Amino acid sequence: MTDVSTWTITGMTCGHCEASVREEVSEIPGVESVEVSHAAGTAVITSSAPVDRAAVAAAVEEAGYALA
Repeated sequence: MTDVSTWTITGMTCGHCEASVREEVSEIPGVESVEVSHAAGTAVITSSAPVDRAAVAAAVEEAGYALA
């Protein structure tokens, strides 16, 4: 089963921001793909199971941003 979730992220302003978030979130176990948009302020995560909010928050914070 595939789970797709959309998360709102604050503080991103450019493509480098997107890459940083994508890199960190991709390391969460079970994550298959991550699409990040600084313009929309979102990350769409496709995973093999629902992703824990705390894990996403920690990854986003590691990249230097925050979940809204």
